[in-house]
Amino acid sequence: AKCVDITLSSCTDVAYTQTMYPNFLDHKTREVIEYSSEYILISVLHNLLQGECNPDLRLLGCSVLAPQCEKDKVIKPCRHVCENLKKNCLPAFDAIDMAWPYFLDCDRFFAGEEEGCFDPLAKLRGEVVVEEDLPSDLPATFIQFKHHSYSQMVSTLKKTASKCSHIATTYSIGRSFEGKDLFVIEFSTKPGHHELLKPEFKYIGNMHGNEVVGKELLIYLAQYLCSEYLLGNPRVQTLINNTRIHLLPSLNPDGYELAAEEGAGYNGWVIGRQTAQNLDLNRNFPDLTSEAYRRAEIRGARLDHIPIPQSYWWGKINVKNLIQINDFCRSLLFLLSSLHVPVTFTFWVCLQFVKANVFQTLLLQMFKMLAKAYADAHPVISDRSEYRCGGNFVKRGGIINGAEWYSFTGGMADFNYLHTNCFEVTVEVGCEKFPLEEELFTIWHENRDALLNYMEMVHRGIKGIVSDKFGNPIKNARISVRGIQHDVTTAADGDYWRLLPPGTYIISAQAPGYSRVMKRVTIPAKMKQAGRVDFVLRPAEAWPNKLLRRSMEDVYDPYDPLELFDPHAQHRQAEARGGSPPGREKPWWWSYFSSLGLHKPLWLLKQ
Repeated sequence: AKCVDITLSSCTDVAYTQTMYPNFLDHKTREVIEYSSEYILISVLHNLLQGECNPDLRLLGCSVLAPQCEKDKVIKPCRHVCENLKKNCLPAFDAIDMAWPYFLDCDRFFAGEEEGCFDPLAKLRGEVVVEEDLPSDLPATFIQFKHHSYSQMVSTLKKTASKCSHIATTYSIGRSFEGKDLFVIEFSTKPGHHELLKPEFKYIGNMHGNEVVGKELLIYLAQYLCSEYLLGNPRVQTLINNTRIHLLPSLNPDGYELAAEEGAGYNGWVIGRQTAQNLDLNRNFPDLTSEAYRRAEIRGARLDHIPIPQSYWWGKINVKNLIQINDFCRSLLFLLSSLHVPVTFTFWVCLQFVKANVFQTLLLQMFKMLAKAYADAHPVISDRSEYRCGGNFVKRGGIINGAEWYSFTGGMADFNYLHTNCFEVTVEVGCEKFPLEEELFTIWHENRDALLNYMEMVHRGIKGIVSDKFGNPIKNARISVRGIQHDVTTAADGDYWRLLPPGTYIISAQAPGYSRVMKRVTIPAKMKQAGRVDFVLRPAEAWPNKLLRRSMEDVYDPYDPLELFDPHAQHRQAEARGGSPPGREKPWWWSYFSSLGLHKPLWLLKQ
């Protein structure tokens, strides 16, 4: 047998180019494979599992049906890859009442690393990359100002984290529609862990795949933070020693790869902007602004931590992306976030919010303070010329309330603000979506100090710990500021952070079962670090029934369908409604294999 080129349409994107017949299942030709139930299964799994575990499962199946061949020798896929995927994906098969495919038997068709195996999913993690030959004597501060493909981006982030392993680590918040990991690089004195009273900060770039400047800036920023920390830069060391920083360079790697095919210099509005599902991520988040506007008409209504309305699930949405971003934001309780030449801030949906005084004066002051922290440190944005990029915003100081610029719903900034603790500013970092490579060095130097300056704003306002009289931390306690209808909540350790501009405030802390505690706090104009304000709550005394009031949590159901969303529930609902005829023996997905006649995959049936 000889190595031959892979011509199977469902396996053309594997990380190798040649295979050998017969394969591990004794299929002797390409035609036999294409008409087999195993091949049909990997072709339709994406639809059957609603995108869950794909393209991972398809690539794993291809490694068995069309195994890698080198020098006329077949190489088996790695057993540990199969075992990890089975552990994570078996619940998805159980949800549709399907057995784990026999040809993905991890013991039978896969090999251990000691036997010599290959990872069929390496391409998804960006591990298949052609390295450029660079001089060995490059300085520690060297940054290559170029456009990074997905694989190059992942490789650069991992190398940076390895170089600064004592302060950096990488992790993935999930996968894109096409299966690419959404990689984050984190900087902290204790990477991978939240530290008491240390605020969490995130930068997210490349939400629109064809807007690449934010992506490249965050890759450069990661390398800069690492090298400058090692060199003893006091500003960078202070920032990392006192902040937990998360950089997610590309939220839409699928769109970026499509835009990159057009090449740098292309400045179109369409190609690559959306995801592989043809969805605009910054229009696909739940429209909580409309709910906030409705609540504003009700006296005493809360305008923060608004649950996702049930109606959101009726439209065309990217559930997978929303779950990943929601978990990312809520699990880490971010205090401040940015990127997307004006700097804009929420509310983005509609100017009526300003007129209705929902966006109160104190909040307006705070968002202006945050936006100006970036704009004033940027030489182009702070330029008073009206003939430059973004010159029409000169009279506003380079910043604007997004709703006054243009209106839309479903944006991530408003979602973060209304659903989580996070305050978000959107930074439009240029007028070109995909600039030429020779422009990137200048763009980096224009934004570097602004990026640092904005991160340092996470330490403005107050911070503290909420505990009971025994010193036990109280999770999810509310920190309220009189005059601002937007609370923040405490983390698992009872710590909180509250961004505030200079001034005098009445701050209160409350939690279910405890009495409210109020304090008067003054933040001096020259104070650059968050002031410490702790609260000790005591158990609440029982009130007479006539004094009890229904809280907003009673008026509005706090249940969040996102937390328990099951992508396979639609099939169960059909069965619950009597959609399955009595005595039916085969599950709903059996019709996918109707063309196989006597060769239907009985091995997929659990009974």
